[in-house]
Amino acid sequence: MSLERNMAQIEAYRQQTSEEQQKLKDRMGKIKHKIAVISGKGGVGKSTITVNLAVAFAQKGNKVGVLDADIHGPSVPRLLGLEGQRVKTGPPGAFPVDGPFGMKVMSIDFFLPEETPTIWRGPLKMRAIRQFLSDIVWGELDFLFIDLPPGTGDEPLSIAQLLPEMDGVVIVTMPSELSSSVVKRAITFAERLNMPIIGVVENMSGFVCPHCGEKTEIFRSGGGKKMAEEADVPFLGSIPIDPKVSVDSDTGHPFVVAHKDSAAAKAFMEIVKKVEAYLKNNRKT
Repeated sequence: MSLERNMAQIEAYRQQTSEEQQKLKDRMGKIKHKIAVISGKGGVGKSTITVNLAVAFAQKGNKVGVLDADIHGPSVPRLLGLEGQRVKTGPPGAFPVDGPFGMKVMSIDFFLPEETPTIWRGPLKMRAIRQFLSDIVWGELDFLFIDLPPGTGDEPLSIAQLLPEMDGVVIVTMPSELSSSVVKRAITFAERLNMPIIGVVENMSGFVCPHCGEKTEIFRSGGGKKMAEEADVPFLGSIPIDPKVSVDSDTGHPFVVAHKDSAAAKAFMEIVKKVEAYLKNNRKT
């Protein structure tokens, strides 16, 4: 009886796994493009880049979703002014929170009381990532932007394994050589997992004075471009430091909208054009 019971449990697990894989395939099959934003180091502005990429594409009339896959340090809700929102559920599953410009947004932050830490080990985090992809009713989207935590741990690995058809990754770094040397690991990570690299963005690249327009190199510049050249991956561009970007982030107003005429926003929109060109040139058949 013990053997029969074990065989029955194994068969039930196989069936459950098969059903989950089919649900994941069905949900993700309705999304045309999936792009992850990664870095090997924290504090480079990766989440800000993700949110503003999503907003830039949404403003062009695209149906856009944003998945905050940072389980321990979710920041997308704050960047989009969605703190305190909660996920609604129905017969098809759980629905993402409605964000600005018609965007669909999902984050672990929507399930937790305010300021509650997520004290989870790897298996729980991986399970949560799978559920965000397969149990959330994303609907039909043109783009899903995925904000991944820094490093090459459980969350980035889960996304890479669950979405082998991903269009590519955008890698964010700072201009210093120290940051770039750490972020190189993200490039190696993406290459080993066969994740196409759309390109590298150098954030916080010099300070442009809002009064005189003069640029001051606060960090040692050029690290991001040099890293991209050494790794033989595209360099998408540099975004200068702008105090207004920090204020916009704290108040939940993406800077590409709040200060669209700023040097940072103009530089960012040039990066958006390069991402669009990449997708056009690598269109899936």
